[in-house]
Amino acid sequence: MKAIRVSEFGDPGVLKVVEMPTPAPAVGQVLVRLHAIGVNPVETYIRSGNYARKPELPYTPGSDGAGIIAAVGEGVTSFKTGERVYTAGTVTGSYAEFAVCHVSQVYRLPGAVSFAQGAAVGIPYATAYRALCQRGQALPGETVLIHGASGGVGIAAVQLARAHGLQVFGTAGTDKGRLLVLNEGAHQVFDHGQPKYFEKILAANNGRGLDLVLEMAAHKNLAMDLSLLGPRGRVVVIGSRGKIEIDPRDTMSRDADIRGLVLFNTPPAEMAQIHAALFAGLAKGTLRPVIAEEFPLARAPYAHGSLMDPGAAGKIVIIP
Repeated sequence: MKAIRVSEFGDPGVLKVVEMPTPAPAVGQVLVRLHAIGVNPVETYIRSGNYARKPELPYTPGSDGAGIIAAVGEGVTSFKTGERVYTAGTVTGSYAEFAVCHVSQVYRLPGAVSFAQGAAVGIPYATAYRALCQRGQALPGETVLIHGASGGVGIAAVQLARAHGLQVFGTAGTDKGRLLVLNEGAHQVFDHGQPKYFEKILAANNGRGLDLVLEMAAHKNLAMDLSLLGPRGRVVVIGSRGKIEIDPRDTMSRDADIRGLVLFNTPPAEMAQIHAALFAGLAKGTLRPVIAEEFPLARAPYAHGSLMDPGAAGKIVIIP
């Protein structure tokens, strides 16, 4: 099979296509023939060597994908060959034509959902659900700001929040991104590149503070996020690329919370709840992953470069 291998940490050029033996599933595992592969920011951090968790070299990146069960290991009774599935984790890495997964890492993919859309579910939609419903404890009728709403996690959060009965505000840096966020269900969208755009957000909420902020770039926005909160408001930090100075009084005066999130910390029982909810939304059509670009496997380096460019407008996937 063809697969991407990383033999040294570095820039996207370290992503190399190689020929490898197709792996076989062990006890409690399945082999998935991947038809699409999800590309996530965390994979660029790991590849660069600047992430806290470093895999042993060489390795195949990736956890998200979608395809068909090609083989099942001993003791597997919950899946059979030929079933459509998406992955939320793998044993061997998803940047390949085939991937071995534990049974707990594989979920059925509804027939109306394309493989490219299925590859966009694992990390983005699970992160959005955990941020909104589990860490953020969002309630119907509350107001949520999704900061950086046009990327994979942001679009997932917009769809989930709207389905959950929230008033949904989003931000995006381009006209294309803002139109996408509106089309996916946000009530209002703001240009986070404009000066004092936060004043427009408060005005849109009739001068009241927000109940919840989902933050993709805390190193830029956390201090401002805190100033936007109402009483007992919460900020869930989904992403950050550095340090920031905040005024703790902005939490004290509001009884506000800052809540961190790393998807890998999710307990198994809560992860099962997440994917049960996601399957229901995918099957009903409430959740609709948006694909921005598709790259062949050999262009994985370009996919990584494109992922980190500003102006996201949906999810980037690789087609092996």
